[in-house]
Amino acid sequence: MNEVTTPSRREFLKTGALVSGGLVIAFVVPGAKRFAAAQVPSARRGFAPNAFLRVGSDDSVTVLLAHSEMGQGIWTALPMLIAEELDADWSKIKVEHADAAPVYAHTAFGIQMTGGSTSTWSEFDRYRQAGATARALLVRAAAQRFGVKPADCRTENGVVIAGNQRARYGELAAAAATLLPPKTVPLKDPKDWKIIGKPTKRLDTPEKITGRAQFGMDVRFPGLLTAVVARSPVFGGRVRSFDATAAKAIPGVRKVVQVPTGVAVVADHFWAAKLGRDALKIDWDLGPHATLDSTALREQFRKLADTTGTLAAEAGNVADALGKANKTIEAEYAVPYLAHAPMEPENCTVRIGPGKCEIWTGTQFQTLDQQLAARITGLSPSQVEVHTTFLGGGFGRRANPTSDFVSEAVQVAKAANAPVKTVWTREDDVHGGYYRPAYLHRARIGLGTDGLPVAWRHTVVGQSILVGTPFEPFLVKNGIDATSVEGVSDSPYLKEIPNHRLDLHSPKTGIPVLWWRSVGHSHTAFVTESLIDELAQAAGKDPVEYRRALLKNHRRHLGVLNLAVEKAGWDRRLPEGRARGVAVHESFGSFAAQVAEVSVEDGRIRVHRVVCAIDCGIAVNPETIAAQMESGIAFGLGAALHSALHFKDGRVQESNYHDYRVLRMNEMPVVEVHIVPSTEKPGGIGEVGVPPIAPAVANAVAALTGQRLRELPLRLNG
Repeated sequence: MNEVTTPSRREFLKTGALVSGGLVIAFVVPGAKRFAAAQVPSARRGFAPNAFLRVGSDDSVTVLLAHSEMGQGIWTALPMLIAEELDADWSKIKVEHADAAPVYAHTAFGIQMTGGSTSTWSEFDRYRQAGATARALLVRAAAQRFGVKPADCRTENGVVIAGNQRARYGELAAAAATLLPPKTVPLKDPKDWKIIGKPTKRLDTPEKITGRAQFGMDVRFPGLLTAVVARSPVFGGRVRSFDATAAKAIPGVRKVVQVPTGVAVVADHFWAAKLGRDALKIDWDLGPHATLDSTALREQFRKLADTTGTLAAEAGNVADALGKANKTIEAEYAVPYLAHAPMEPENCTVRIGPGKCEIWTGTQFQTLDQQLAARITGLSPSQVEVHTTFLGGGFGRRANPTSDFVSEAVQVAKAANAPVKTVWTREDDVHGGYYRPAYLHRARIGLGTDGLPVAWRHTVVGQSILVGTPFEPFLVKNGIDATSVEGVSDSPYLKEIPNHRLDLHSPKTGIPVLWWRSVGHSHTAFVTESLIDELAQAAGKDPVEYRRALLKNHRRHLGVLNLAVEKAGWDRRLPEGRARGVAVHESFGSFAAQVAEVSVEDGRIRVHRVVCAIDCGIAVNPETIAAQMESGIAFGLGAALHSALHFKDGRVQESNYHDYRVLRMNEMPVVEVHIVPSTEKPGGIGEVGVPPIAPAVANAVAALTGQRLRELPLRLNG
């Protein structure tokens, strides 16, 4: 552009643009056909940024996140990538969630989403390129002002310098915005990094401490109503009829409307809506799942485990090798259905107007939300605006292929013909479905005369989270849901065993299931790492030395294992009544080992200390990485010690934190995190701390008490 104009939205989506005297840099989505910058400023909204960084005339650098901040730290880590290449003044960095748009498509998955511990590695190149592009334009603008060559300029802390001449980025932004961006830009050599790799305080902390951060529950504007929905107490049920007389008599209740998921009570505020829902009289057709029962499901899974399933991995001749084994170990492991149970239950605000639908919510799946809202309203996706708020926890629940809580909110607003915030109570959330599936594992392992495994026969039984979703064509191959067997099918232990076979059964139960923090690794790590301890015991070997022998060809596994046991003092004697357990596991491209120190107090397992070693490749922000390891350990301990869902007569029996227990503050152990220095490409971090903690604790309990606990949550016998 050669001059400042007021372009149309379409023009903004084609090129960079000048906004309020600032420089806008677009992000390129590899393989995409669009190149985006911003939407037209409006008097009401100021500006509606798209996928770009903006350098303002006030020297501010605003970074728009294509992903959702739900506590994992990308509000800081991703701006660090831009600030590094831009040579920005870190104190001037600002961050905003981007609205939904195709230009924010995930570089690997092709839709705008947050999940799979992918945000940092997926943006590692894209965000650095954006920062480097902005720097190049600012340097050229400064060179023109100074009358020198760009090569004669250097940048430092938000300033371009040439000899005795200096210009702040804000002073150069308008001129830089008139220049064409270079086709390619060089990136810094890692030895020159000043920000990447340095422990950096989180930028969202002040927002959350002061209450300025906006979560979905915080959305308010004039005329906004609140709805609470009565849903079937059994999955798959539907409304036969309902009587809303008593509900409408509640002060503040405005409307009662039927929607596909049930009956919505729309009111001036939440409490009126909830009281109205409590007063509804509904005749439910409970459907085919009214007899669901946890005990019966377990027996169904056991019977399936006795049969041959779909082949997931195989090498050699397992039957023959098992028959010749020196010793055979057989074991059955089980894990329950789990709720995500975030602190902030689902909620979504929707305002539908002529040719437009606006959505405010904490979501992990903007693209699907936008598409499904468009289908419900009869609009095109481009007419649906999704404004992402902070998420008060997600853990996968807000990455829903059916966009259940968003779609429902759109249906409610449409039926009520008013702007409505649809709110779930925590009981609604725990009862509302989309759980981590229950799994049963059956293993038979043969040991040779040296005590090492020579044959491994393994069967996994549990629901698929991908069948029936848009992801099925990509992630279900030959009947195998990859997320059901990850952590076993690609286990380094199995790879080193010449004879192994892994089968999978994926029964359909009628219970809605979904990924849960660390997905399949949440159960496969517990089983495999517990089995390795069982094998070490059967072989009469130290669990660490046994793992070292099995992992001798796996450098990064060995690296975290050795670091964790060294820092934990594995060879040092513990006080009477305490024991240690160890586990090591790879997930999401990263490697983690944990050593747990436990005791038993009044018949309950007490975890005192966890030493964690993590190799996630290049560590962008060590401070956030340590925090995520602590978070994953706390999350995983809740499932290891407490959490479980049970079904009876088709109904979930648990309802809130009093009976669906998560880890309490007074149960949190001391956690030490040690990061392996690495030049490998970045791996995931948000979920990687979860898988090793349950087996580390179970292995410690076995060492302490002699009881091998093969079911989660862990419960001592007697």
